[in-house]
Amino acid sequence: MAYPIVDSSEEKMNGALEHFKEELLSIRTGMANAGMLNNVKVDYYGSPTPLNQIAGIKVEEGRTLVIKPYDPTSLKDIEKGINTANLGIAPQNDGSVIRLAVPQMTEETRKEMVKKVSKMAEEAKVAVRNIRRDANTAIKNDKTMDEDIQKDAQNEIQKLTDKYGKLIDEVADKKSKEVLGK
Repeated sequence: MAYPIVDSSEEKMNGALEHFKEELLSIRTGMANAGMLNNVKVDYYGSPTPLNQIAGIKVEEGRTLVIKPYDPTSLKDIEKGINTANLGIAPQNDGSVIRLAVPQMTEETRKEMVKKVSKMAEEAKVAVRNIRRDANTAIKNDKTMDEDIQKDAQNEIQKLTDKYGKLIDEVADKKSKEVLGK
């Protein structure tokens, strides 16, 4: 049986999963990836602007990111934004583009990245559990549902919570293996 609260909860849980996947793009895996720069903001004419909106980003030779600004006068601001983002990679400005040479990751760095993935996964699962809590509260407060329907709806919410928890774990495991080079 379909319940509007269950349907909206599933949409929200799916949103939490997609957000988690998006966040994982910023995790280094040892290879250059334009997603590493998703969280970089540049002070562009006084407002923080995502780097990918003011510059073209491409990968060269698998280990180097080349950032070519659409407005050449913003080169220094882009360099400053990259340094502020604390990526652990020093930008090299040659006057027309910025190059980021992604270094080979050490075993220690890989372990730190896996810890970061685990932390992000736990945050995503907390978001899913918060959605479950809100849905269960809404079900309990809905006076139009009798007890049996409330129990059915709560069971559906729990099944969704379990499903999205497993999906988050699977995505995190895959990313962890990618980071560890397995």
